[in-house]
Amino acid sequence: MEFDIVTILISIIGGAIIMAPVLWIAGRMLVGSTNAKFTDAIMIVVLSSIANTVVGLFIGGIIGSLASLVVTLYLIKKYYECSWGKAAVVAIVTTVIFVIIAVVLGMVLGISLGGGFI
Repeated sequence: MEFDIVTILISIIGGAIIMAPVLWIAGRMLVGSTNAKFTDAIMIVVLSSIANTVVGLFIGGIIGSLASLVVTLYLIKKYYECSWGKAAVVAIVTTVIFVIIAVVLGMVLGISLGGGFI
């Protein structure tokens, strides 16, 4: 993987714009509005993007993916002040919400999301 600061910054900003609201919604649903603040969601996404980039530079494959997952779950746990299990559920619900939004937008905008199956 090549280190390109512009690509990394675009990834971080894009991730924050797209994923932070989804993570915030999932967090509010599962841990409550007092623990799931929008600024926390932004911090989780930004720090997770940075950590995933660093992990990807040094560790690849399944080990790197697992390390990135653990870092992301830790950030959710820390910022949303919840257990590891609740952090995992927040991550899963965030993924489900994101997929639903992507499919609906794809249908509305007439965009095929991968191989013409969706």
